[in-house]
Amino acid sequence: MIKNDDFDLQTFLPYLLNQAAEESSLSFTQLYKNKYGMLRTEWRVLFHLGAFGQMTATDIVIRAKIHKTKTSRAVNKLVEKRFVVRERSEDDRRQEFLTLTSAGETAYLDLRGVAESYDAEMSRKFTDGEVRLLRMMLKRLAGID
Repeated sequence: MIKNDDFDLQTFLPYLLNQAAEESSLSFTQLYKNKYGMLRTEWRVLFHLGAFGQMTATDIVIRAKIHKTKTSRAVNKLVEKRFVVRERSEDDRRQEFLTLTSAGETAYLDLRGVAESYDAEMSRKFTDGEVRLLRMMLKRLAGID
């Protein structure tokens, strides 16, 4: 053990952000996992397609900041579950456009409602001003405009 170490892990911002992210997503994870058998990356891919429409896997990698291998696995699982279809680009045969199927849209809309309720429940821990400030600060840290 290092003596006289005044580094406090409990106040280290990256550690706190990670702890908050893990804690806040645990219950929500169970909701989409139990209902649709999805893992976190699958949920994130589904929500990007639901929110932004047709995208490529590369678009999702960049926007969601998910590793390309994990994105590829999630897309494959969502295709197996018939939530997503792939369509090869006419211009570049290496590129595939991903789109939600009607079952994928239904799952997205259902889980979007669950997400909105979950977000509202979490927000009740703070005042309205604190929620606005927290969202603004987290967006700034995440580089989201």
